[in-house]
Amino acid sequence: MKSSPLKILVVDDDLDIIEILKYNLNKSGYLVKSAKNGIEAIKRAKKFMPNIILMDVMMPEMSGIEACSEIKQIDELSETMIIFLSARSEDYTQISAYDAGADDYISKPIKPKILLKKISNIAKKIKSNKDLPIVLDLGSIKINREEYLVTQNKNEIILPRKEFELLFLLASKPEKVFTRDEIMNKVWGTQVVVGDRTIDVHIRKLREKIGDKHIKTLKGVGYKFKP
Repeated sequence: MKSSPLKILVVDDDLDIIEILKYNLNKSGYLVKSAKNGIEAIKRAKKFMPNIILMDVMMPEMSGIEACSEIKQIDELSETMIIFLSARSEDYTQISAYDAGADDYISKPIKPKILLKKISNIAKKIKSNKDLPIVLDLGSIKINREEYLVTQNKNEIILPRKEFELLFLLASKPEKVFTRDEIMNKVWGTQVVVGDRTIDVHIRKLREKIGDKHIKTLKGVGYKFKP
């Protein structure tokens, strides 16, 4: 059975950029719609339900960062990935974007081949996620992928997105050892640059919330989940 095409919303106040992106994305088989500012992006996203939003930062009426923050609070769009495409490369702008919930940040001018490769990798990740069960029942711990909900002994545990994705990955195959490279690629993606201690920090935070006994470290190798 043929899978439905990935849906992408392009948001930019520069109509030339919208046309270039739509041309390349349509040519690659993606279903594409567009918006010209943050307010329009939120309205269009609610109806279109995109898998990915490619969004500019500086736009009239509402900036991309403001729109990103609002979109991330909409339950039905919680799994939509937001990638910023911007001519602004200052550290503080990128940090603000990530603080608002961005999944990635690409500086303009855009290189279509690199962007399409990145989207192709995201599409593979989305497909692999669809093959996973919605709920993992691990005895005292239950993990609901659709609701981003973790319960332990019937108590709800609130986890930020990346902590949840890390826990779900480890718990999807109990006792399997995931290497650091596997974790980095599956949770943060191959194109995202993060610090060496990122995984360690997230593991430590998970242990603080669900207890030490469930996540085991194999020094020099990686981590595994123990029910």
